[in-house]
Amino acid sequence: MRPALVLVLLAAVTAVVACGSGPAQSPTGATTSSSGAATSPSAPAPDEAATSTAAAAPPATAARGVRLVQVGRFDAPVSLTAPPQDRRRVFVVQQNGKIKVMVDGRTRSRPFLDITGKVVSGGEQGLLGLAFPPDYATSKRFYVYYTAKGGGANTLVEYRATSADRADPASGRVLFAQPDTESNHNGGQLQFGPDGLLYVGLGDGGGANDQHGSRGNGQNTNVLLGKLLRIDPRQSGSQPYTIPSSNPFAGQSGKRGEIYSYGLRNPWRFSFDRATGDLAIADVGQNEVEEIDFARAGAASGANYGWRPFEGNRRNRGEPAPGAVAPVLTKTHAAGWCSITGGYIVRDPALKALDGRYVYGDYCLGQLRSVRLSAGKASGDRAIGGLARVSQLSSFGEDARGRVYVLSLDGPVYRFAAR
Repeated sequence: MRPALVLVLLAAVTAVVACGSGPAQSPTGATTSSSGAATSPSAPAPDEAATSTAAAAPPATAARGVRLVQVGRFDAPVSLTAPPQDRRRVFVVQQNGKIKVMVDGRTRSRPFLDITGKVVSGGEQGLLGLAFPPDYATSKRFYVYYTAKGGGANTLVEYRATSADRADPASGRVLFAQPDTESNHNGGQLQFGPDGLLYVGLGDGGGANDQHGSRGNGQNTNVLLGKLLRIDPRQSGSQPYTIPSSNPFAGQSGKRGEIYSYGLRNPWRFSFDRATGDLAIADVGQNEVEEIDFARAGAASGANYGWRPFEGNRRNRGEPAPGAVAPVLTKTHAAGWCSITGGYIVRDPALKALDGRYVYGDYCLGQLRSVRLSAGKASGDRAIGGLARVSQLSSFGEDARGRVYVLSLDGPVYRFAAR
């Protein structure tokens, strides 16, 4: 190949990485080269709406008495959860469209649900989320989120279980199918909040730099993309779901009532503190900054987390971001981060060393970390000492006992346990 052509191709690759639109390599939003290509972010001016409030990180220290126990191996696991009050079962979501069930630590060979024929899988697409409502024991209803074949729409569907270990794949009822022309930034997390309502994380529609329209999707409260939604998923007459009247934009002209929070790029994983109801969102960044957002119970209603005007604490575009809420913790690609993977605030009685601490990591680094989150700040951010790195860290999970799990896209699923 001629030297001139090599230089042209190298320049083209650099441009793709810099704009954040390179090919996706994981459901979290990471790209193979994003961590090496990023530069240090510049801090916003003191009068900007979003500024970093993260406390300085102390040196990494060991969390005494913590270990990882491998509980199973799966095909590209991306989510883990359990029905309320079911202390025997854990359900593992595979990106390919299958949900496997573990009963008393043993994985059933037959899937709980198999919808591979409906799911486009690979990169950031696939079966991405699962949630069981508070009344699952009697209603047998549960909810999944996937990118659909035939266009990649972000699709929320209700299914019904026929037994404790088996669901009916023909029972699907679509709540919404949000069109999405790009293959990345799909979100996918589902969680029932302490209010019993379903929260749904949607990415900004993909591509680079929230390229959609003059405002982008993140700041546009007339679209669902780039948002955290809150709905009552039960069917009401001809309506597939109900919008709670207490939602911040409910009943407002020109705004989507489903929206609970906005200004998000790709809220790949968020969670509620099972003890307090506080909300933590790990929002995947573009080329420079990863962020964790935090709100006390109920305080995220109507919150604007700043994307695309802000990427973390860094000014990304000179556009307004009304009332933007600063992240409580940021991590930079210059330090090796590429795609933050959010976890849970630990309330497992057996893990005193991590009690009340939020565990999280990064798809590329694989290091497991913990931090204390509070309104407007984070403190005590550190590596969980003595634990091996988890390759292709895709997600965390929590079971009905409050035990916390770590998932690797390579296949292994681990549980935090006491030594």
